[in-house]
Amino acid sequence: MQAKMNSWCMGEALVKSIHAYNMYKARTGTSASVLRKYWKLRHFFLSVMTSSDIDPNAVIGEGIHLPHPNGIVVHASAVIGDDCMIMQQVTIGQLSSSHAPVVGSQVYIGAGAKILGEVAIGDRARIGANAVVLCNVPADWTAVGVPARLIPPKSIQT
Repeated sequence: MQAKMNSWCMGEALVKSIHAYNMYKARTGTSASVLRKYWKLRHFFLSVMTSSDIDPNAVIGEGIHLPHPNGIVVHASAVIGDDCMIMQQVTIGQLSSSHAPVVGSQVYIGAGAKILGEVAIGDRARIGANAVVLCNVPADWTAVGVPARLIPPKSIQT
C-alpha cells in the first residue's frame, strides 16, 4: 500500500531538503557534491509539488512549520529565525533595494501576508493574514492590514 504525502509532511520535507542542501554546500569532496545535488533536486521536486519558491540559499532556522506550503515565496537573502509558523501564500522578499527581510524566532505569519523590503520582524511577533508589512515590527507586536499597522501587546496598551 502506497502512503500519500500530506501537506504537513511536504512542508517538513521541503525544509529538511533546504537544511541538508546548506549543510552539504559547506562541505567539499565527491560525496558532498553528490549529496548536494541530490538535496537540490529533491528541493526542486518539492517546490514544484507545492508551487512554492523558497530559495535554498535563504537562511532558515530550525523548527520552521509550513502546515500548508503551497505558494510560499522566500527570497535568497531572507533570514528566518527558529520555530516560526508560515502559512500558505506568504511572500518574504525584497523591494527595489538589494536587502530582504529578517524574521525573528517564534513568529507567526498568516496566510497571504507579504513582508517586503529591508525590514526586521521581532521575536514572537504576529503578522495577520493578508497583511503587507513594509516597516519593522517590534518583538511581541502584531501587524495587520494593508499597509500594515502595528498593534502593541496587551501589556503596553492603555
